[in-house]
Amino acid sequence: MDWTNRNVLVTGAGGFIGSHLCEALLTAGANVTALIRYTSRSDWGNLEAFSADQKARLKVVAGNIEDSYFVSEQVRGNNVVFHLAALIGIPYSYSAPLSYVRTNVEGTLNVMEASRKHGVEKIIHTSTSEVYGSALYTPIDEKHPLQGQSPYSASKIAADKIAESYFLSFDLPVATVRPFNTFGPRQSARAIIPTIVIQALTQKEILLGALDTVRDLNFVKDTVRGFIKIAESDQTVGETINIGFGKGISMGKLVQTILSLMGCHQPVVSKTERMRPAKSEVYTLICDNKKAMDTVGWSPAFSLENALLETIQFITANQHLYKADQYTV
Repeated sequence: MDWTNRNVLVTGAGGFIGSHLCEALLTAGANVTALIRYTSRSDWGNLEAFSADQKARLKVVAGNIEDSYFVSEQVRGNNVVFHLAALIGIPYSYSAPLSYVRTNVEGTLNVMEASRKHGVEKIIHTSTSEVYGSALYTPIDEKHPLQGQSPYSASKIAADKIAESYFLSFDLPVATVRPFNTFGPRQSARAIIPTIVIQALTQKEILLGALDTVRDLNFVKDTVRGFIKIAESDQTVGETINIGFGKGISMGKLVQTILSLMGCHQPVVSKTERMRPAKSEVYTLICDNKKAMDTVGWSPAFSLENALLETIQFITANQHLYKADQYTV
């Protein structure tokens, strides 16, 4: 696909992955409409980090993904829709589960219905590896059972099924991308890597939750490249495709790797209040990325160490964006 002058809508554009996706699409020559959540502060989220030239080329629209009329008006006239808007914090989903249903399920329904109504050529729906729950086998392929071990993951399972139903019921040209744990510059302290780095820079000890869980960590630039390749391929319509590095690392080893790269030596303390309820914890997520390789020729290009170094450099230069002494949910 030649992205030059293609009209593209990105929902959740002010978020971590969404902002990197907008950046890549602008570079490819697309006309990008960035849908962000309305606030009275006129805050563009991570899009604020863009250069003046990038901002000038970007159409930013603020609103609410839960408003079906608003969503329909934004979808109208676009060739491709990347749907990333979602509530993603797992701890917060324990406190506000209905918010997750409204944003993640109803929001996805609004995007799918608007895309059907306006004849969008390709829709990329964003899932999450959390829908797999604790692994019944590893590596995890797309046939692994779905397990709703938190209100967040349950809402994303429902959203995935809404997208699937629109393909099966209406032949909507939708593909579902299922990213494993993505990290990189501009990620918030809701995620473990920024949490470790900002504490290492400013605190006397590193406060974390469970250290024995295992995650598959993929650099955001690789994840975004996967999104674009899946959008470009006709073979991905109606398919769900994992995007992940293909190797797991325990959180205990991850923190020691980061501290070593930073030359830091603080003690690491596991705090009960930072842990999930036992039956809700997902212990192992390791991606089987063979389908992505076979279908669209995607494979990760960045090593964990090089990606961590780039992330550490960003956080070090932008410490004002983080509240190191607070637990971000």
